[in-house]
Amino acid sequence: MAAEDWHLLTRLDVSTLALLPRGDGGTREGFVQVAPTLMLDGGAEFGVNLGTPVRLRLWGGEQNAGVFRQEDWDSLSDWGQVVRALKLGSNEAPLALWMGALERYSLLSGHLVRRYSNRINPDYHPAGGFLTGTLGPLYVEAFASDVLGARLFGVEAEVDLEHVLFGRPAQAGRYTLAVSAVHDGGRGEGTSPEITLAHLDGTAVVWTRPGFELHLLAGWGGRPGTGGAWGAVAGVGADAETAGLNARLRLEARRQHGGFRQGAFGPDYELARFRAVGACRQPLAQTPFPEGASVYAEADVGWDAEQLVGRMQRHLTFSWAVEVFTWGRVDTDGRLALQLFDRNLELATSVLGMGLGQPGARYLVSGDLRWRFAGRLYVLGQGGTLLFPEADGALRPGVYASLGVGVDHAR
Repeated sequence: MAAEDWHLLTRLDVSTLALLPRGDGGTREGFVQVAPTLMLDGGAEFGVNLGTPVRLRLWGGEQNAGVFRQEDWDSLSDWGQVVRALKLGSNEAPLALWMGALERYSLLSGHLVRRYSNRINPDYHPAGGFLTGTLGPLYVEAFASDVLGARLFGVEAEVDLEHVLFGRPAQAGRYTLAVSAVHDGGRGEGTSPEITLAHLDGTAVVWTRPGFELHLLAGWGGRPGTGGAWGAVAGVGADAETAGLNARLRLEARRQHGGFRQGAFGPDYELARFRAVGACRQPLAQTPFPEGASVYAEADVGWDAEQLVGRMQRHLTFSWAVEVFTWGRVDTDGRLALQLFDRNLELATSVLGMGLGQPGARYLVSGDLRWRFAGRLYVLGQGGTLLFPEADGALRPGVYASLGVGVDHAR
């Protein structure tokens, strides 16, 4: 690779951070947060992003609290936060690896792991990862939520049926059959009950046009070793992609029975594994899930006015999902990010609502701002709500606010 194909970015953010309790109890803490970043981009085949916030205590905390926030570094898994992102191999490569923070990650079909985030627990900062491989008609993706803790891990294998029956097709992946399994060993930043789920999926692309694809899907899943725990799903999806727009839409009808549900490893799983949403005070693996049906809708849209192919951050990024159950519960999560004024102003907001319409509903909101006002200099601000898992499995509510400045240099 030529030297001009490599790009380097260095960045330093310095800000204040306040962690405050919501309601009664809890401790108030204030920090100076220093966040160095080093990014090296080698094109489609290689990229690395290193750096992590270091929090130096200004005030508050428990008695004899140290200079550094202890909860940020009290386990081997927390050292994974140094790796924000590592990419080896492209999407078209026969073998590729990605590591870092998992945000809204879905394992292929997404019927077991859907929009999962491994850092929603404020005291747990693992580096997750996923490995993809292609061999003839077989495509495999394996993931781990914590590469230093081997906690939640799974695999999905997908077979191109047209390739198997008739040889290599002109368009790969039109008719596929996939099987997946995910297991949580229950360890890593606290312990929780083990759980294993499996799923079988079929997909058929029924209509294609340049930059557009419409497909039908169906699947069935269960909980190995647990009789009567199963779920079924059927739906339709559409993918559209141009130089300036990419959109992924999905609409599904689902059926849950015997405690199984699709997307169990979802956006709040790192909290639900200690305490499930609802009035029950048990972990998700031990909480019965009501039998019934649901409708699930999801949209992921990115748009850029300059039509820059491959740009990771676009003028508009919108991701939203909602599931409505027949027995009165609603789960939803979404994120909206904007770049304005020649990309000098970046705004983002995220919302998570689980168990809406039922006792014990769970809410999390956050917002981010970055304003570049003088070349390499910018100001940044963050704020939102948090839930801290306690030793007894309870979730202690809190809020955070951060304001600071930063400088970067690219070449």
